[in-house]
Amino acid sequence: MMHVVLAFEDNRLVGDLFGQFDQNLALIEQRIGVDAVARGNQVTIRGSKSGCEQAKLTLEALYSRLQKGHEVHPGDVDGAIRMAEAAEAQLTLPTMEPKSRLAFAQISTRRKTLIARTPTQDAYIRAMDRSDLTFGVGPAGTGKTYLAVAYAAALLERGEVDRMILSRPAVEAGERLGFLPGDMKEKVDPYLRPLYDGLNDMMSPEKLERGLESGMIEVAPLAFMRGRTLSNAVVILDEAQNTTSMQMKMFLTRLGENSKMIITGDPSQVDLPPGQMSGLRESLKILGGVEGISEVRFTETDVVRHELVARIVHAYDEEGRRRFEARQAAKAEETANEQQ
Repeated sequence: MMHVVLAFEDNRLVGDLFGQFDQNLALIEQRIGVDAVARGNQVTIRGSKSGCEQAKLTLEALYSRLQKGHEVHPGDVDGAIRMAEAAEAQLTLPTMEPKSRLAFAQISTRRKTLIARTPTQDAYIRAMDRSDLTFGVGPAGTGKTYLAVAYAAALLERGEVDRMILSRPAVEAGERLGFLPGDMKEKVDPYLRPLYDGLNDMMSPEKLERGLESGMIEVAPLAFMRGRTLSNAVVILDEAQNTTSMQMKMFLTRLGENSKMIITGDPSQVDLPPGQMSGLRESLKILGGVEGISEVRFTETDVVRHELVARIVHAYDEEGRRRFEARQAAKAEETANEQQ
C-alpha cells in the first residue's frame, strides 16, 4: 500500500475535476480500487502502487481536458480510467506528451471534440489517420460508426477531402422495405438514421443542410455506389456485415485518388439469408496483412454505452460460443459413428 498527493493549480477547475459531491472521485475509487480524499485543490490517493498510478494518470488526463476548455462527464471519467489501465499498451507517437501523462487520440471539429475512451478507440482513430482503408469491427456500442463519421466530418472541415459519402446496405432485418411509407428516399432513410445522428452531433444544422443540398455530403444506400469512382473523398460503409461478397468487392473497388475508406460492422449480427456469405467476413480473410489496410477489432470491453450493454454483449457471445462448441462436438460424434 502507498499514498500519493496531487495538487491542481487552477482552483476554478477543481470542482469540475472532482465532480459534484466528488462523484468523479467516487467513480475512480470504485473502478480502480483506491481511496481518494479531496481537500481544497488537493486529493490524497491511497491504495496499491498500480492503483495509485492509474488514479494519478486518470486525474491528470481529466485536468488536462478541463484546461483545454472541454467539459468532463461521467463517460469521460470512465474513458480516462480505461486508458490509464491500459497505458503501457497504448500506441506511441513522436508528439506524445511526457510519459507521466496519457496522450489520447482525438477528433476535433468546430462543434465538438471527441477523445478516445478506450485503448481500442485510440488505436482506431490512429488507424484512420495512417491508412487509406480501415476496418472497424466489433459489437454494438463501441463507437465504430460514430467515430468514423466524426473523423470524416473533421477531414471535410479541414479541406483535406472534397466530399463525404456515407453508405449502408438496406438489408431487411425482419421487416419489409415495401411496407414503409413514402418514396425510395423515405423508405431507406430509417436505415441511414445512425449516420445522420453522427453528422448532427458534428456539424451545425445549417452546414449539414447546405452540404446535403450541394452533394458535398452524401448519405445513400450501398446500391447507389455501383459504377462510381470516389476520388478526393472520405467514404464510410456502415453495417458492412450485411453486404454480399459481390457488394463488398464492388464497394472496395470504388476507392479513388486522395480518398479514405472506413468500413464498420459486427460480424456476429448478419441479417443476410441463411447460407449466404457475409462480404465483411470474407474481405477480412482475403485482405488481412495487405499493405495500406488497417483492421481494428473491438470487443465487449470497449462498449461505451450503458454498462448493461457490455454484459448483454458478453452473454450473447458466450451463448454463441456454446452453440459453436455443441456443433463441433456433434460433428465429431457423427464422424466417429461413421468410422465405426
